[in-house]
Amino acid sequence: MPSYGDVAQLVADPIVQTGTLAALGTVSTRLALRKRSERQLVGQLALFAALTALLVSQDIVPYAPGPQDTSGLLRFFLGLAKIAWWTSAAWSLISLVRVFVIFEGRVREGRFLQDLVVGIIYVGAVLSVVTYVFNAPVGTLIATSGAIAVILGLALQSTLSDVFSGIALNLARPYGIGDWLVLGNAMEGKVVETNWRATHLLTGANDLVIIPNSDLAKARLTNLSTPEPSHGVTLTIRLRPTTAPSAMIELMHSVLLSSTSTLRTPEPSVHVASLDANAVELEVTFRVADVSLVGVAKTEIFDLTYRHAKAAGMALAQPPDGGVVTVAAPASGTLSAGLRATQMRLLDAVPLFAHLTEDEKEALASTMTRRTFRKGDVFVEQGSVLKCLMIVRSGVAVVTRRREGVTGETAELARLAPGDFFGEGGLLTGAGEPGSVTALTPVVVYEITQEGLAPLMRDRPAIADELGSLLSRRTVAEQSRLDERRGSVLPKSYPGLTTHIRHLFHL
Repeated sequence: MPSYGDVAQLVADPIVQTGTLAALGTVSTRLALRKRSERQLVGQLALFAALTALLVSQDIVPYAPGPQDTSGLLRFFLGLAKIAWWTSAAWSLISLVRVFVIFEGRVREGRFLQDLVVGIIYVGAVLSVVTYVFNAPVGTLIATSGAIAVILGLALQSTLSDVFSGIALNLARPYGIGDWLVLGNAMEGKVVETNWRATHLLTGANDLVIIPNSDLAKARLTNLSTPEPSHGVTLTIRLRPTTAPSAMIELMHSVLLSSTSTLRTPEPSVHVASLDANAVELEVTFRVADVSLVGVAKTEIFDLTYRHAKAAGMALAQPPDGGVVTVAAPASGTLSAGLRATQMRLLDAVPLFAHLTEDEKEALASTMTRRTFRKGDVFVEQGSVLKCLMIVRSGVAVVTRRREGVTGETAELARLAPGDFFGEGGLLTGAGEPGSVTALTPVVVYEITQEGLAPLMRDRPAIADELGSLLSRRTVAEQSRLDERRGSVLPKSYPGLTTHIRHLFHL
């Protein structure tokens, strides 16, 4: 049995203290705190400081070769102490690198550079151990491994080209994760990952394209996401020269005002690109919040252009090589028929009345009345119950809703363009409007009242069931837009709407 003095002497030995401290520090920092980067960094730095203080207090210099006149056993334990110190130093530097990347908030983008720095740290630690622990000449070792490096370099020339190209791309940072790139071959995609060998792009068709870094470094890149995420779009619209170009420009401004996909700042612009006997060519320029919204914005602008042009009596022109189209002027005696046709076209644009027969549509169209509003007029207040359905004939209106619990603040729900309608809830069920409707430009609407719809309902009560089904689906869609930020569970339908309609119209 060893005596108490022998145990105390063993515990007081600096080599034993260094080994014990290194073991405890490794368990606490590498295992217990491996999922907590910040705490692991603090623990690793504390361990490194404690090891440094312990070695210095015992006159052990870890960055200098050990004495050669000591016994082999003592040199062995001194080597273990130095290895523990250099390992702790390397882990501390690595923890600093990883925590810096986490605090920067760009973990995925920094992974490549992080791996590179970590590799350099480990190589430096290994070379330091070889030099200061084993007293081996590092220069000779590097020179000896040069031939092997040349052989490996020739064998891995393509891979090394990708690796060094990846290093250059990550240092220059011409793009980052989430950026949209257009390559010289017109291929377009979003960057989803970069690694040592390649960059991964996700195309608009949801295909993953893997491009070697060496090819990407030599390609001509266009980054659509910098210096800011917004992206500019230019469209060409051709209209027949039946009116002044200034009226057409005003029409396109109304189109842009109706859009919900375009940004208001910077302000969109419209100018005449060309004018001839066949067409007035307009260039419309606007921005969207992200390049992924370009397709949605184009579709919306084209749809709104068609609706506004039709409402204003303008027609789209054929392409430049499509020939000349001659349109005969309407006879003066067809004016009343034209007005009637306008009302019928508006009814065709309302999905609620798609099931009506032509005779029923004509009977309903004869009861429609025309109303006009000036710019800035609030013609519907939030919560008011309309006794009529209003169909926008021309102009632009905005639907806003007061924010709950916030005085004076409103949220925009929708923008109304020609063919849009509102008030169906009040007309069919007596419900209040979800928001206030304000004219952004002079607005013309046509009204369908309960008195005009009631005769059709009495002649064919099944209309109430059809309207109830269609209104139920529309109500669910609108309620979904209102509550999508709240995370509420929405009903799939409103089965009581048909009963409300029948009760309101005394069916």
